[in-house]
Amino acid sequence: MCRYSNLGLLWFALQGCVLGAPSTHRKRDNTTEDYSRNLLEESMNWLDMFYDESAGYLYSLDSSALTHETRASAWYSAGLLARNAGDDAEQASKIISNIIEGQRWQFSNVSEQWYGDYQVYPEEPTVGTAQYPAKIYNSWDPNWRGFVGTTFVLILEEFKDLLSPELEALMVESLKNTTIGDSYRVGGVDDDNLYPAYSNPFIMRAFVSGWVGRRISDANMTAAGEHDAKQIVELFNRANTLSEFNSGTYAGVSLYALTLWAKYMPESSIMGQNGGRMIKETWNSLGSLYNANLKNVAGPWDRAYGFDMQRYLSILALQIWTLVGKENAPVNSKPYVMGHKNDFAIGPLIAILAPFHNELVSNSTVSSLLDFPGTHNVTTSAFSPPYDTYPRNISTWLSPNFTIGAVTFSENVIGGPSINPKQFNPAVVQWARKDGTVGFITLYAQVPALEGKVEPNSLELTYPKGNSSSTFVFLVGTNSKDGKRDVSSWDDVEGLEVVVDGTVDPEYEVTFNGLVGGAGDVINEFEFWNFTYSMPQNSEEKPSIRLHLELS
Repeated sequence: MCRYSNLGLLWFALQGCVLGAPSTHRKRDNTTEDYSRNLLEESMNWLDMFYDESAGYLYSLDSSALTHETRASAWYSAGLLARNAGDDAEQASKIISNIIEGQRWQFSNVSEQWYGDYQVYPEEPTVGTAQYPAKIYNSWDPNWRGFVGTTFVLILEEFKDLLSPELEALMVESLKNTTIGDSYRVGGVDDDNLYPAYSNPFIMRAFVSGWVGRRISDANMTAAGEHDAKQIVELFNRANTLSEFNSGTYAGVSLYALTLWAKYMPESSIMGQNGGRMIKETWNSLGSLYNANLKNVAGPWDRAYGFDMQRYLSILALQIWTLVGKENAPVNSKPYVMGHKNDFAIGPLIAILAPFHNELVSNSTVSSLLDFPGTHNVTTSAFSPPYDTYPRNISTWLSPNFTIGAVTFSENVIGGPSINPKQFNPAVVQWARKDGTVGFITLYAQVPALEGKVEPNSLELTYPKGNSSSTFVFLVGTNSKDGKRDVSSWDDVEGLEVVVDGTVDPEYEVTFNGLVGGAGDVINEFEFWNFTYSMPQNSEEKPSIRLHLELS
């Protein structure tokens, strides 16, 4: 196995190898290794500013009154070992020891639902007390087992020589405990939502369970990982898509976890057999939806933390950085000023895995990340049981400066499989404005079923279960700095001409959701104008609206 030298950030080029890459894949030129090294340098330089050496943790990336945080500290420890300059290895060992000590102190009762988890932050009170009740995804986050656990495995695989035998043993014990605790998770039980369709944590759980089971010779643990992986693969094989479809953040996590499958699991494992193929197919899907002119993956999006990838930081954008370089990726020159900036902390892991991962991405996909291939349509589907009554059908039209996408679905929840209307974007329009910025329109999710029809320059949406009280709410991005500050109609929206018809009342309401005022709060840190269409009073028609869209 290739090891990183203490010459620091020259390790990718000087080692002259792709870390564990199968010989059946062609090796790209050194530019992707340069891109990966650049991501490691920049993300580590930023994280260095948050490191509290006396505590052996990163300060909170949200600057929360000098508290610290666990997950980003684990990611930083991997970056320290990759860099391995000065006392980096010593500091990494200190961080890892602290994280394990927090796990032992806080999550050692095998009868509790949160057994084997990792602290959200080390200063937090004891989870499950009267003063600090256990609330999943709040006072404790079960996904931290996957994020920290996979990081520990990566460290043990790549940097074992930089760890003491004692620390290595502690890490394996910690991984055993977190694997046992993660096995408690059952979708629909105790407020947990871990189904195979919850792609990113389920892929991580399968990996950690399978890896740890083999490491400690626990056949049941190994079998559990294989069982989880089989469910994921079967769901993926239906249409070669992840259930957690087209998410700048969570497609990135899933690709990270699938890279662990492909790189560290043996060929005897279903994970080793399928990880590389799933990475390639996922990138094929993402590449077909990517508009290099807009530097955005076109909608619809299952889970998004923003409406323009050039303004919020996504893990997928970091992976694109390693493939085509920072200047060509949807990343600001100062990534830490973007929305959702804290995900820049996973940069070291993406950089470490990139030389292997990038060999699994097809040349045609890489080409599409650099140059828009021309106007085309994408039709595919994704399936997320138990929420979907049938697979979600996705249709997207992409042109050089304009994309329209929508999904047809029927679910037993509102807000998509993540049950979050602020993240689920079932219909999305994006376009280029004269100054190079991107405008957006997205439908706010309010209903359990939608029929979306996409054609060139046209978006038609119908609520099959709607009635006269239904409304269509569109979040419309604010204009560029040179555009109109105030918007009262479609005529004021920069760069786009919109004509609306359908069964809705042609009169509509426009309000503003701003950072410091307006009719409501921002969503995912984005300001927007809220265009709301209602049905005519006492209408018996099916709610339907069609937007005719032209660039202006």
